[in-house]
Amino acid sequence: MTEKKIRIGGASGAWGDSPGAFTQLIGAGVDYLMMDYLAEVTMSLLARAKMKDPDAGYPPDAVAYIGAVLPDLAAKKIKIATNAGGVNPAGCKRALEDLIRSKNLSLKVAMVEGDAVMPLIPSLREQDIREHVSGEKLPPRLLTANAYLGALPIAAAFAAGADIVITGRCADSALALGILMHEFNWSETDYDHLAAGSLVGHILECGPQATGGNFTDWEAVPGWHNIGYPIATCRADGSFTVTKPANTGGLITVETVAEQTLYEIGDPAAYILPDVVADFSHVTITQIAENEVEIKGAKGRPPTSTYKVSATYQDGYRSVASVSIVGPHAAQKAERIAQSLITRSEDIFRGKNLAPFKATHIEALGAEASYGEKSRTRATREVLLRLAVVHDSRDALEIFGRELGSVGLSTAPGVTGIYSGRPKPTPVVKLFTLFLNKSALPPPTLTVGENPSTLIKISLTGGYTPPKPLQGAIAEDAADTIKIPLEKLAYARSGDKGNSANIAIFARKPEYLPWLRKILTPETITAQLGHLVTGPTERFEAPGLNALNFLIQNALGGGGMASLRIDPQGKAYAQMVLEMEVKAPRSYFF
Repeated sequence: MTEKKIRIGGASGAWGDSPGAFTQLIGAGVDYLMMDYLAEVTMSLLARAKMKDPDAGYPPDAVAYIGAVLPDLAAKKIKIATNAGGVNPAGCKRALEDLIRSKNLSLKVAMVEGDAVMPLIPSLREQDIREHVSGEKLPPRLLTANAYLGALPIAAAFAAGADIVITGRCADSALALGILMHEFNWSETDYDHLAAGSLVGHILECGPQATGGNFTDWEAVPGWHNIGYPIATCRADGSFTVTKPANTGGLITVETVAEQTLYEIGDPAAYILPDVVADFSHVTITQIAENEVEIKGAKGRPPTSTYKVSATYQDGYRSVASVSIVGPHAAQKAERIAQSLITRSEDIFRGKNLAPFKATHIEALGAEASYGEKSRTRATREVLLRLAVVHDSRDALEIFGRELGSVGLSTAPGVTGIYSGRPKPTPVVKLFTLFLNKSALPPPTLTVGENPSTLIKISLTGGYTPPKPLQGAIAEDAADTIKIPLEKLAYARSGDKGNSANIAIFARKPEYLPWLRKILTPETITAQLGHLVTGPTERFEAPGLNALNFLIQNALGGGGMASLRIDPQGKAYAQMVLEMEVKAPRSYFF
């Protein structure tokens, strides 16, 4: 009897990803497509859209992209799981059903609801619920509050005959886990299987980031213009392989997939998800063919009794001015121009009884502003001044925008242009993360086609106990060492969660790992990024991947749409860390 295998394609890594994945993956022959659209702050953008139009509130790209391939999906019986419902799964479902009818197809669309936490906010305020990192109180007015639901409703939807399953906020990885729970009849207590299925979803959820996108050794990755999207071929025992469609660009190696495995997580031994606490610390990745790896070793523990809830709120407005400056001392001119604009604007504010700016941020792009005092290019003769300012009043930012027009007349020589014209005030959206007992939310509801909604029973208790911290062997001092960039010993990837950043650092050879444990401590990582982060920093281990993972709090200037920096998600942090000059035994290289 042939072993059952399910092929899932990662067709979307975020709202804004290319639609090119669909043609690739459908042509390669998959059973399911998984489409992720919801970054943490995306929900607030969708909520604002729905305030203006009750039929909006979901990424329109998702409906357009799926609509374009509906005949192929029907002909090849390919099913879809997506969180493209945003804050309006019903609207997304209606839009897709309209397209299906217009093409005379008979595909069945299901939706999962129940992630909305806004109705509970008054009672949570009375309970004095606090932000889980900062300890701040709930702000007076929230834009959104949504719980990360799990995979059970998705599995139930496919079991009920759905061809397309739309959810609102859920754990990204739950899209794949729900598919696999349905196909392999995994129960909600098969924790090792649930962890493995979650790892499938975690690797697929960012699309081409698993196939060579955002990879340390980028020079080795061919064909960015036609990069392949990932396909996971999954078995009932939880093992799976990852590959990509033939004749596409990109690269699938142990290293490209390892980087994605630890992307945006904290402790690899305790990745807390709604259905399971996954342990990826002893996961192994093996190259079994060109552009194909096999992944094994995920373990699971019972889940917690809480949902993670991401809430967003508006905290004033921001404007961002961009001015090009060419000539000697360009960086210094940019910084003085910025300061003069701030001072001039605040002088006007005082005359109108307006407060000073809540925050300002000056960057001379081209002079390595992100590196602070470690910049090597302060003598550059060409920069783009980026000045971001925040104020509670839109009127104040309109004043700032008007004053920007004067810089070519009243400041330094070499001002050559104001880009994008007068900046428009836009809301500053901040993230507020809390944890909520699952029992506090009504059970999720599932609606399949025209059928009435049904409740999905979710376990409300949790049996999770934290694992003991892993601590591998540390290398002894070497008698003969050389100084090299860390990149010679390791590759790395960084990501964000709110105002926190993770940096996963992988030994290029297993024998390097004990030495990396010796030289890479929370203190050395924080020192390398000291101009950007305040910590605290924790170090975790994933020996199966020969990796160390650093989780840094207070790392992103507020993170997401709240940060004024050009790198609000810490995308460059791993690259900055790999530049570190470190000591290494000479015997490693000679």
